[in-house]
Order: sequence, then C-alpha cells, then structure tokens
Amino acid sequence: MFNDKILLITGGTGSFGNAVLNRFLDSDIKEIRIFSRDEKKQDDMRHALQNPKVKFHIGDVRDKRSVDGVMSGVDYVFHAAALKQVPSCEFFPIQAVRTNVFGTENVLDSAIVNGVKNVVVLSTDKAAYPINAMGISKAMMEKVAIAKGRSLGEKAGTTICCTRYGNVMASRGSVIPLWVEQLKAGNDITITDPNMSRYMMTLDDAVDLVIYAWQHGKNGDLFVQKAPAATLDVLAEALKQLYNANTIVRIIGTRHGEKLYETLVTREEMAKAIDMGDYYRIPCDNRDLNYDKFFVEGEEKISRVEDYHSHNTARLDVEGMKQLLLKLSFIREDLGL
Repeated sequence: MFNDKILLITGGTGSFGNAVLNRFLDSDIKEIRIFSRDEKKQDDMRHALQNPKVKFHIGDVRDKRSVDGVMSGVDYVFHAAALKQVPSCEFFPIQAVRTNVFGTENVLDSAIVNGVKNVVVLSTDKAAYPINAMGISKAMMEKVAIAKGRSLGEKAGTTICCTRYGNVMASRGSVIPLWVEQLKAGNDITITDPNMSRYMMTLDDAVDLVIYAWQHGKNGDLFVQKAPAATLDVLAEALKQLYNANTIVRIIGTRHGEKLYETLVTREEMAKAIDMGDYYRIPCDNRDLNYDKFFVEGEEKISRVEDYHSHNTARLDVEGMKQLLLKLSFIREDLGL
C-alpha cells in the first residue's frame, strides 16, 4: 500500500517516528521524510540507519515556509510534531499553542495545497476533558484538523483524520524509564498517586492505530484504539517483580495538571462512535451553523452513555502488566531475554 509512495513524518525524530521507521524501512515505500528541528537527533538517526530511503529535513511546523519546502511531492503525512510534556506546557502555554495548534494548521494547509492524499494527526487522551495546557492545546489541534476535514468533504483529494491514544509505554518522558532507572540505582520509586490509572499501549499499538486511521479514515474522523489500563501501584509492583527489586515506593502527591484517570472517548463522542472491533471511529459532526436546529434538537442518547476512560476499561493485574512490559525491548535487554 506504500509502494512507490513518499511518507512525511513531522516530529519524526521522536519515539513514534522511530517506531514507524522500524515498521516501514523494509517495505516497498519509496521515501520517508523526517521533519524536525532537532539536528542532534537527526544526526544520530542518520548515522544509525544509513538508509537512502530516509531523508532528513531541518525545520519547524511553526514556520510555514519550512513546512511548504518539505511537503512537495508527498503522498502521506503522519503529523506527530508537538509539545507533549504536561509541566513544560503549564509554564509556557503559548509555546504549546504555537506548536500544537498553529503548527498543525500550517501542516494541514500545506498538505492541501500540495495535494497530499492522506494526513493523520496524532493526538492524546489528555485532549478529552482537558485540564492542563498540553491537553487544551491538543484539543484545539483536534478541532482544527476535524474542521479542516469537514470543510473539505468526503470527495476531496486530501483526507484529514485524527488518532487519539493514551499513555505510550517507554516513550520519551514517560514514567516507565524513570522508574526503571530508579530501580537500577537502588532508589525509591516515586509515585504521584498509586490509585491513578493510565491506558497502557506499546509504540507498535500507536503505529497500528495510525495505519488503521490512514486506511479507513474519512475527512473529519477521529479514531481511538481500545486499550487496557493499569493503576500506578500495579505498574510499580510489576516492575519490582520483573527486576527482582525490593525497592520502597514513595508517594509524592499529584502534580499540577494531572488527572486521576484519563478519558479516551467522551460520552458525547461515545453517543455517535462506531465500534470497529479493536477501534472506535468517531465521525465529525456535519451539522452547519443553523443554531435553532442545533439547540432545539438535542441528543437523548448522550444521557444514557458514559465516557470510555481508564477507570472503566479492561484493567490489568500485576501478571498482565508484566506480560505487557515484556514487550518493551529495553526491558527484555535489561533482563537478558
């Protein structure tokens, strides 16, 4: 399906970009363009890969000219460039807006003008009922992408859809590498709240979701992968057992902008979600700005459904969490497997 095609990955030096490269380098894809502003990570990737299919482009999604420069001739775009860290976005919210919202608009406008066939925009569970700057900016990013797709319509040459997924295990800045580092150093494991629950997905799951959206998406669609969740105390115990460590778990309290549990699909979205088996497809609202119709005709079903969140999805116990952790290559290497 990627035969002789050009794929652009914005933010391609991150965890997701590396996972996509691992998936497609041996395929019949013609070219993968890595677009990011991190020249050091690009240099590291270039030396590690030594693959002529991969082309590196320095630029920033905030700069429309650099986006236009890399977009020419592209068939598909996976838009992963974003500011993702909750604390940094809390202190510098306008930076989150400039990258996550305006940067996304630049990518979408450029893709439309250059005749890109499919754009998949990567979002996060923190965009559902957002309480922090990162989640708010990602929610606005989704709104921008869905509005662009809706305005294009189903028969347009460019299709724009979104994916929303939860915690990607061992991705940059996530808690698992931190706790493994603490375990190996013999330090306490620091937990904000042991009852916090988080969705647990591997990077391969994240790539699968994006590919599914790319294959099945229509303009304005949002895709969510059904995923298990675990509480932080279950995750910590699973790591302790895998590493045969008797480390103390120290509770440090909830940090600014953190939720007790994460929502992947709001109840408003669940009311119109289409169950695709392993995924939910949430089509965009195609109503226009006829306010009388919008407010007079409500949706009774919304009152009868509930959110899809990490407290009511399938919950992993310690053994289930251990099996999922063993899918992570760095943990298998640590354990000599």
